Amino acid sequence: MTKFLFILLLISSSMLHAKLKVAVAYPYIKEITKKIASNKVDITLLARGDWDPHFIVPKPSLVSHLRDSDLLILNGASLEIGWLYPLLKSANNNKIRAGAKGHLDLSEYIKLKDVPKRVTRAMGHVHAEGNPHYILDPHNVIKLSKVIYLKLSQLDSANRSFYKSNFLKFQKHWKSKLRVYDRKMKKCRGMKVVEYHELFNYFLYRYGIESVDNIEPLAGVSPNPKHTIKLIGKMKKERVKLILQDVYHEHKTAKFIAKKTGARLVKLPHDVGAIRGVNSLDKFYDTLVSRVCR
Repeated sequence: MTKFLFILLLISSSMLHAKLKVAVAYPYIKEITKKIASNKVDITLLARGDWDPHFIVPKPSLVSHLRDSDLLILNGASLEIGWLYPLLKSANNNKIRAGAKGHLDLSEYIKLKDVPKRVTRAMGHVHAEGNPHYILDPHNVIKLSKVIYLKLSQLDSANRSFYKSNFLKFQKHWKSKLRVYDRKMKKCRGMKVVEYHELFNYFLYRYGIESVDNIEPLAGVSPNPKHTIKLIGKMKKERVKLILQDVYHEHKTAKFIAKKTGARLVKLPHDVGAIRGVNSLDKFYDTLVSRVCR
């Protein structure tokens, strides 16, 4: 009987001190969560930073992680709609289903931009809720870190003071980073650029940079010769000197346009891990700022 009670006590103790299991959709979410939670949670990353965030392969191996998770943190605004929800259905974990306490959609805490008045197939791959790439604005990082800190505190109240302390430290650090970014970007206000896809809009809006057009004729539609020639003429007329290229679309068209217009072509990360060496939040935004405004 004594042995049985001892075993029961050990099991109860391990359950009380078990770490939260957190699944996150993208690397930037993992990095923010790590800043707040440190070693108090176990984090499973579902997608790599150099992948197209719209089209992640829903590997069956991820189902077991989702089945055991206490919290799921996603970007939202339909960015994961094509790959995450089949995994959630297979995992059948009520703790992290939409609407549950363990389901955190970060897009619900951000005022989304580029919200279309209407959506038709003729518009290409358009998100009805608005542009989902809000993480490209470094000023959104503190908002998201606070949301994650509060959610972790709700699910793991025993470590609430730990999460709060880490959040306050990170907030202080990030405010200092924002002052640096804002100062550096002032000299590039009013600059005109061309994007491959409307991936960097939040960064451009934040710093007063105009996106004249996209290399894609429509969102999600590959470039064609007619649109490319028209774009070259438009860039020459408006004196556009910078082309923003992401890592997961083809680069051939952008190189051709750069050659014809003399514009500078820069490859930019859209997330932590998108480019070699961009392995932290600081380096992610440092790279965006230094490559766009030099």
